[in-house]
Amino acid sequence: MQRILIFGLGYTAKRIAAHLEGRGWEVVSTGRDGTLSFDDEGTVRMALADCSHVLSSVPPAGEGSDPVLERYGNALAGKWLGYLSSTGVYGDAQGSWVDESAPVGTGRRTVRAECDAQWMERGASVFRLPGIYGPGRSVFDRVATGRAHRIDLPGQVFSRIHVDDIAGAVLAALDGDAPPGAYNVSDDLPCSQNTLVEAACAMLGVAPPPLQTIEQAGLSPMARGFYAENRRVANGKAKRMLGWRPAYPDFATGLRALRATISPASDIAAPSPASGDQT
Repeated sequence: MQRILIFGLGYTAKRIAAHLEGRGWEVVSTGRDGTLSFDDEGTVRMALADCSHVLSSVPPAGEGSDPVLERYGNALAGKWLGYLSSTGVYGDAQGSWVDESAPVGTGRRTVRAECDAQWMERGASVFRLPGIYGPGRSVFDRVATGRAHRIDLPGQVFSRIHVDDIAGAVLAALDGDAPPGAYNVSDDLPCSQNTLVEAACAMLGVAPPPLQTIEQAGLSPMARGFYAENRRVANGKAKRMLGWRPAYPDFATGLRALRATISPASDIAAPSPASGDQT
């Protein structure tokens, strides 16, 4: 039986763990819902000694500091390494396409870019992720709670990825013989957040929220940062090198699959004015 240690069992890592367990892997993990405490160094090191694979979804802690590498980096040699990073490392591309050859470290995720590089220096497969959505974490949930916004920023686009497609990319990297390095894991069709919100509202049979400026929407600083960068993320390398294909290649496919799992439209409240993060 193959054994993997996942550092940081959050939303995405849980889905990856479920897919791995479905394939017969033994998964040990740290995090609030994990099997180990990150700070229990002796136990974690014993688990690492028994694992051939390691995946980290732990975000940076500060100025270029990666908590996993800081504490356990000397126990990772000889293992398959994976790291869940962010396409935020590319910064603002003014709506242009970016692939893995684009410069990094120029945007709001400079610390993330430093940690991304540190993992690649150790031979990790680094999965750069855009906005993540899936069951319990989608535009449908924001519409239902009044946190969906339509922002008046013509030309603004975003890339996104269904959480199960992230799991698919990680599994493809584990199964194949592609070299380590950076891989953009995004769907095929970047679009504006407004388009996404309007499509979700149409599926739910509710009116879309009004078009607003960022100031009128009362967005949090984190959400404002979301709108400060504009890019389209290319996924060609992951397709070529990993043999990966997204099961949800565009937002409409992903939304239709999620729509089939949620309450009838009559159970969804109409949007009410509220501020909130759109990530």
